[in-house]
Amino acid sequence: MTSKVVLITGTSSGIGLAAAVAAARAGWRTIATLRDPSRAEALRKAAAQAGVDLDIRQLDVTDESSVSTAVDGVMADYGRLDAVINNAGAGHLGTLENDSVADVRQVMEVNFFGVLNVSKAAFAHLRSSGGRLITVTSVGGVVGQPFNEAYCAAKFAVEGYMESLAPVAASVGVTVSVVEPGGVATEFVNNIGLDLEAEIAAAGPYAPALKAYIDRTVPRMSTESQTAAEAAESVLEALTADRPAFRLQTSQWARDFTSTKLTDLDGSTVLAATGSWIA
Repeated sequence: MTSKVVLITGTSSGIGLAAAVAAARAGWRTIATLRDPSRAEALRKAAAQAGVDLDIRQLDVTDESSVSTAVDGVMADYGRLDAVINNAGAGHLGTLENDSVADVRQVMEVNFFGVLNVSKAAFAHLRSSGGRLITVTSVGGVVGQPFNEAYCAAKFAVEGYMESLAPVAASVGVTVSVVEPGGVATEFVNNIGLDLEAEIAAAGPYAPALKAYIDRTVPRMSTESQTAAEAAESVLEALTADRPAFRLQTSQWARDFTSTKLTDLDGSTVLAATGSWIA
């Protein structure tokens, strides 16, 4: 096999789907994985419309045996693995007093430990190929946001882990990058499966703040979001650039938003901004 091989998680919709199509267009042999193969119709349709071929396989990032089976299968069939794109993730809306610890553990399981499961299973192969480990995180991995404590904690954890891993990985020839989308017009929010009115009704003393947050945020998702294909351009840059940056934001809005945190040494600017969201 002469084509480079990339494995991508969470490709049933959104950025993962768009990144899989973009990678295949760029000449990569693309292994597009998803937890539930019955949800692959949109992926197949997008690949057909783009005139590209995808190798679609099952992979549940929270199941170590599923991860091992997928990675071992790629090596058996192609003999190499040149890049991994950790994209699979799940959103969560809630706050400390109303969430159970089990709720938070599940968010961490998908968004943090799922990334580690896939990265660890693939890393020796990436080391052999001088490959790339790319993880789609979020601006929520840089700036904490109200009612997103568990989700942001998981994304902060991913960012910290990968930032710490990057120089170690580089010492053995593996390039590590994180991609930080802001608002993206995908099924991600719908996939959380929330009845927002019911969430407000059940929020107790936090109901006014939660309603303010939802009233501010939901309309902006439809008017200020970029498309999944636009966000996937940054993923493709991390995959194909000669010397990709460690941290790539997917839009000017995302760059502006994260730069606030990265220059806010005492935290007052960020808290003033996010506090206004629920006032």
